[in-house]
Amino acid sequence: MHPVLIVPGLGNSGPQHWQRLWQAELGPQARAVEQADWDRPDFADWVARLDAAIATSLEPPVLVAHSLSCALVAHWSVQQNHAIAGAMLVAPADVDSDAHTPPETRAFRPMPMTALPFESIVIASSDDPYVDRKRAATFAAAWGSRFVDIGAAGHINTASGFGAWQFGRLLLDELCAASGA
Repeated sequence: MHPVLIVPGLGNSGPQHWQRLWQAELGPQARAVEQADWDRPDFADWVARLDAAIATSLEPPVLVAHSLSCALVAHWSVQQNHAIAGAMLVAPADVDSDAHTPPETRAFRPMPMTALPFESIVIASSDDPYVDRKRAATFAAAWGSRFVDIGAAGHINTASGFGAWQFGRLLLDELCAASGA
């Protein structure tokens, strides 16, 4: 399996979030992108830190992004300088919608709607407060991503009752297999 790069969203992912649990479970093959300010994201800095984390991977990594960082990955893909094996994009925050996302995310507008040049999967919930299910499906179609609707699951985070999230790990394994990772 290729290295896994965890890409938390706004506010970071706490120790009981599935991203951090997977990072611990995967051991040295997984690491997280660390941002200077998780609560007031600086667009250029977030993109630069993601790019630097990818650049320091010994092999093309599989990105595992949540929420705002799905938009981050989409923006990075437009200007990418390094190869990745694939991306798992979970609960993509609709940065174009004032009704769905806070002002701190506005710098990530507009959401890129171009095909991603790597294998990808978008996982969404039917009752996510940060994105309408149809909008998440629109992102997946524009990006050329496989779309998986997991039903009423909130924002697919700790507050929604997600811990280790075994179904998500199965989807990650499928993505890795599809991307040759």
